[in-house]
Amino acid sequence: MPDAMFLFAAMAASIAGAALLALSIDVHWEQVRTDPQCSPRMVRLLRAMGAAFLLASLVLCLRADHVSMASLVWFMTLACAALVVAFTLSWRPRWLRPLVMWVPAAAAPERSGRS
Repeated sequence: MPDAMFLFAAMAASIAGAALLALSIDVHWEQVRTDPQCSPRMVRLLRAMGAAFLLASLVLCLRADHVSMASLVWFMTLACAALVVAFTLSWRPRWLRPLVMWVPAAAAPERSGRS
């Protein structure tokens, strides 16, 4: 696989990881899904998956370049992914819905005791 494909996959993994981490926050979850807030178990799962995608992004960057360049590229993909997710959440939050389509509506019960 050419290095450009590894870097493209690393960028995609960074965006997916940043989006999953953002969706673990109640406000962003409600922007993307009309369900009530996530359950604490789903929040942990989304955060673990987000971290796994970010780790996969690092591994893909390391596969494409030597360590010093890969770490620089990885930090740049993290910054770019953060911007992409922030702009998507502010402009078209529904575009992130495919990342959590696998979550059934029953897995998102409303929390009691919160105002």
